[in-house]
Amino acid sequence: MHDAFLPDFCRKPTLILGCGNTLFGDDGFGCELVDYLERNYPIPETVCLLDVGTGVRKLLFTLCLSPARPERLLVLDALDVDRAPGEILEINPAEIPSIKLDDFSLHQIPTSNLLRELETHCGVEVRVLACQSGPLPGEVRPGLSAAVRAALPSSAAWVAREYFNNGLTPSGGTVERRESSPA
Repeated sequence: MHDAFLPDFCRKPTLILGCGNTLFGDDGFGCELVDYLERNYPIPETVCLLDVGTGVRKLLFTLCLSPARPERLLVLDALDVDRAPGEILEINPAEIPSIKLDDFSLHQIPTSNLLRELETHCGVEVRVLACQSGPLPGEVRPGLSAAVRAALPSSAAWVAREYFNNGLTPSGGTVERRESSPA
């Protein structure tokens, strides 16, 4: 297949995926962060930014089989790793907890395996920016908690610094570079 017929997520050098289920509270962090970035930052032509909701596995599987792939992949998602709600951390795809939070979660073993496959066998740089969620509701309850919503601006600034042209903030200034944690 000619590369021109492949979707943008296969052809652009950088792919950023917002994952989660916006119907279940903080699990929607990745999707909300994509929305925040689209509303507040110019997205470079070299970046494909997608809200994939609960459909990340199909897209990752497509990437594994594609003749063309991005050079870099960033996954944005919520995790529960016993930190303070709203805390932002970058995790290694090999260290994604195997606990199953729900049937649509990035955190399931098959998705983690696809991320490792892309990194190990397909040569894609894979990073995961995660936000510690508060307790996830047992029933439909859209909307992020106050702590996780407050993490959106600093998370967006980190994404812009790491993946957008020159790390420009919405106001055109530069984002302070930190060598330690992302937030």
